[in-house]
Amino acid sequence: MSTTVFLIALIAINVIVSFKGFEDTYFFRKYQFHIGNILKGEQLRMVTSGFLHADIAHLAFNMLTLYFFAPVVSAALGNYSFLLIYFASLLFGSMLTLLIHKNDYNYSAIGASGAVTGIIYSAILLDPSLQIFLFFIPIPIPAYLFGIGYLLYSIYGMKAKNDNIGHTAHFGGAIGGYLFSIVLHPQILLENTFMVVILTIPIIIMAVMAKQGKL
Repeated sequence: MSTTVFLIALIAINVIVSFKGFEDTYFFRKYQFHIGNILKGEQLRMVTSGFLHADIAHLAFNMLTLYFFAPVVSAALGNYSFLLIYFASLLFGSMLTLLIHKNDYNYSAIGASGAVTGIIYSAILLDPSLQIFLFFIPIPIPAYLFGIGYLLYSIYGMKAKNDNIGHTAHFGGAIGGYLFSIVLHPQILLENTFMVVILTIPIIIMAVMAKQGKL
């Protein structure tokens, strides 16, 4: 299966499941990430929630981001390694969210953001020269600066708890993408040593803050 067909198939699954959730409240509630239900044994929610989205804008943003970054990972590692990183990032996002919010039984979340953030981190590690355009900045910026800034903002969001964004899932997804990219392509450690080191900065900050009970 070609990279394009492979990617479109994954996006199509997200679209189909999300639209089902838009129309069917019972379906949405049954498969969203929910701490209380997961602790009761419904661990499948940790995967299925990654295919549900709040609305079309939420879905479109995640899928467009995936569409632009996924080919970098697929070209370097192959389709099946890309898929492994995608699902590993999704699960890492869910597991970190469960760990951080385990005492908040009513906490719920949805979206592919954890998986997509993992793919972004993987793409940056595999191609440090990547540049991206942001809507409010008319010139390209290095993707690694975006990645670090995004995770630092996620740390702030995890601490502030003043919005409905799943910052913890984003962070967990980035960790999953980071680790599995290195496992699948250990040459990164020698080829892109600077990037491997610099992308650990927000991860270390988060770990220290979590250990100190500041998240």
